[in-house]
Amino acid sequence: MTPIRHNGSGGSDNDAVLDAVRDCVLAVGVRRTTLTDVARRAGVSRMTLYRRWPDVRSLVGDLMTREWIAVATRALPEHRPGVPAREVITEGLVAAVRAFGAHPLFRKILDVDPELLLPYVLDRRGASQEALLELLAGSLREGQADGSVRAAHPERQARSVLLIVQSFTLSLRTMTDEDDPELASEAFLGELRVILERTLTP
Repeated sequence: MTPIRHNGSGGSDNDAVLDAVRDCVLAVGVRRTTLTDVARRAGVSRMTLYRRWPDVRSLVGDLMTREWIAVATRALPEHRPGVPAREVITEGLVAAVRAFGAHPLFRKILDVDPELLLPYVLDRRGASQEALLELLAGSLREGQADGSVRAAHPERQARSVLLIVQSFTLSLRTMTDEDDPELASEAFLGELRVILERTLTP
């Protein structure tokens, strides 16, 4: 798989600011986070922030892009010699859903500020979705080349797979019952693995 680079917030200075806004959001949520709070935590002036980010939501947008791409790229490993690409894709996507479910920032936003995610579900794709689609399409091409993934338009296939994975990522907890092993999160991740395998198998 080709490594993903994103241009939203590169550089150590920007990372320090994004680390600061992450800490603020984890502490009090997005709506109670202010640029003054972020500037204080990052050790920069408010004017420094205003030159790049006009408001907290734009800052949080860059933070989500950084964090979500990091989760996805860690979960989706490089293609391994002798291992069918379909297996790498399937296991990686299941691992990504599990990782998002355990990610402190993702959980905080779902709990306190879920409306931040709605535009990327209902209206448009975000930078992290575009990055994941690029990663997925490349992996699907590898799978088609090694015969482990059914032939299809790779971008359409990647978008269809992402729709499935997004649904599990965002809504899994509404369907689980952790007191029942057959309805616990890991049981549903097993179902996701079956769905992906059947979708991608030639």
